[in-house]
Amino acid sequence: MAGARPPDRVFRIGTRASPLARAQAAEVVAAVRAGDAGVRPEVVTLSTRGDRDRDAPLSSMERGMFVREINRALAEGAVDAAVHSAKDLPAGPEEGVSIAAVSARADPRDALVDRWDAPLADLPAGARLGTGSPRRTALLGSLRPDVEVVPIRGNVGTRIARVRSGEVDGVVVAAAGIVRLGLAAAAAEMLDPDVFIPDAGQGALIVQVREGDREAGRIAALADHAESRAAVGAERAFLEAIGGGCSAPVAVHARLEAGRLRMRAMAAATDGSRVIRRGMDGDPSDPGAGGRALAEALLAAGADALTGGR
Repeated sequence: MAGARPPDRVFRIGTRASPLARAQAAEVVAAVRAGDAGVRPEVVTLSTRGDRDRDAPLSSMERGMFVREINRALAEGAVDAAVHSAKDLPAGPEEGVSIAAVSARADPRDALVDRWDAPLADLPAGARLGTGSPRRTALLGSLRPDVEVVPIRGNVGTRIARVRSGEVDGVVVAAAGIVRLGLAAAAAEMLDPDVFIPDAGQGALIVQVREGDREAGRIAALADHAESRAAVGAERAFLEAIGGGCSAPVAVHARLEAGRLRMRAMAAATDGSRVIRRGMDGDPSDPGAGGRALAEALLAAGADALTGGR
């Protein structure tokens, strides 16, 4: 029929099946729809080993545990793109896939949720705080050595429910997660990112496509945010250079201020008894160089003895 609208181009986006992962994918869907009305994005939920193996502590899992099956589906053509939390992605390049977009970053900070609705400094001695993150464990041990840190896993809603049930007195979670799930009111404190330094990539989403798939790359790039790409690029370069991962208590945070990348990083002993911190500014036009330079500064200060890096 003359003048009929051509059919939409279906764009299949693979993601984990958790409520947070679906909320994250919805942000990419919205950006794609806003950028090209001729594309019909569809979310495909997939299971990963990290989701299935609920009993294993996060400290035993390397980066990439939550992304491999999704990227396998991408490589096999079951989906056209994959959406990952940037902090779940291995720092180095991955064969067969490329990063097409880094979405506008949500709040990168960590959030404290506790039964007293009190800031970290005011929690009573002996408070039991749950986390599965070596980084959070080390920072809590450094800032509040008089509290007890207990291992905990589960999605964001489950962890907050454990506070409300009294299983633990509090949890530390990513602020972006509770914001995306509409649970921000549960936070007693958003922790200062210059002190409680976030994980590399925290709050940001990365969209990957198959190498050479130019059309998928064009569509995914509709979700790209230049400032977030620069900041996350510096953080990922830092992580690759320092040799850290989920099993090492390292952290880095970069943000654009006055035309420069303001970067802060730390490496710590697992119990927080020693923390090495360094900071510098970098050029946002070459974020990788800034991230690598910051890693070199931290390694020169003795971070390799704490992280097991090179």
